[in-house]
Amino acid sequence: MTHPSGRPATAALPLAGIKVVDFSRLLPGPWCAQMLADMGAEVVKVEQPCIGDPARHNQPDYRTGSVYFHGVNRGKRSLALDLAAPEGREVALRLIDGADVLIESYRRGVTTRLGIDADQARVRNPRLIYCSITGFGQDGPLAPVPGHDLVIQAMSGLMGTQPAAPGDPPTVPGFQAADYAGATSALTAILAALLRRQQTGEGAYLDISMFDSLFAMLNVVMTGALARAAGNHDGPWIEVWGRNPRYATYATRDGGAVAVSLLETRTWEHFCRFIGRADLIAPDETPKDRHSTHGDRSALYRSTLTAYFASQDRDEVAARLLAADIPICPVSTPDEALTHPHIAARGLVEWIDDPTQGRIPRIANPLSRTGLADTRGLTAPELGADREAILEELGYGSEQRQALRAKGVVT
Repeated sequence: MTHPSGRPATAALPLAGIKVVDFSRLLPGPWCAQMLADMGAEVVKVEQPCIGDPARHNQPDYRTGSVYFHGVNRGKRSLALDLAAPEGREVALRLIDGADVLIESYRRGVTTRLGIDADQARVRNPRLIYCSITGFGQDGPLAPVPGHDLVIQAMSGLMGTQPAAPGDPPTVPGFQAADYAGATSALTAILAALLRRQQTGEGAYLDISMFDSLFAMLNVVMTGALARAAGNHDGPWIEVWGRNPRYATYATRDGGAVAVSLLETRTWEHFCRFIGRADLIAPDETPKDRHSTHGDRSALYRSTLTAYFASQDRDEVAARLLAADIPICPVSTPDEALTHPHIAARGLVEWIDDPTQGRIPRIANPLSRTGLADTRGLTAPELGADREAILEELGYGSEQRQALRAKGVVT
């Protein structure tokens, strides 16, 4: 027996037999749905005719298809469907009738206009787990704001931790923390709702906010603000954003950089002795100094570390220090990280033979090592590639399918 995506079907995967309809686009919803597919679910991705998910158009490409799109849509089947047409809405409702999970990431109110909102969907299918992913949630003063990662990180307080020169704004983050926070919360909520449905038989409506999800992960970021809110206005505050000279990055002689993690007293003492600077060891250091600026010693520590690494080449010094059990690592480029021996040892990059893109590398699912996910044979779909099979499964005969194509409802 074969999974609809092309992978050999196996009941060993935890979500075997679960059917998901994915109306989402770009990153949070598609990544969440991909994780469900990796764990055995059958996922139908519903896309806009002709254009598809905007992620399809994000460069760079493999041969013709977006690397980004392929990274968050493997294991799905694609149906290009005009939801604004009454016939398209009927196709969508048939999909919903047979689904266990629905994921959507439209702005608030759009699903109501399209006739696929949670209230209507759950009347038709009471066991449905309906997951809405938006930037700021379905209510609250920010609910109408589009959910772009940058503005969510900015509003959350996360970007406010970055040290910057006076007058300079924080830099744009290099990681889509809000997108992945929302995706992870959605995945967790869907799995929990499926488990509860086994116990009660009831579906669920899940209002997943990227902002809520990211904010809930900012326990460390918010320590100072929480302390001040409780009446502690004196500090000191935790320092893990560059102001601690022993937890920072430093330039090397060859134009590279290293990440320095010398937080613990024992590790710092080991490093100081290793470089012949035992005079930097403070006999009165306590555990409270671990995540501090180190007060009066800060400038000396920073100048010493700056000078030391400026006299060394990145890879040579990192290798020497790591061999001595001192946690200082090179700051790698994406290309360097992709080919690192540890990546290969952990199986974090897999090469697949894609029917349209050729032989391509992609980032693997780390749960594959646990047996809870299996990405073998899973590829990202071409736009509308599974139209005929999906429509036939929904009960549309040959003439009906031809009529839908003729009207442009499906492409």
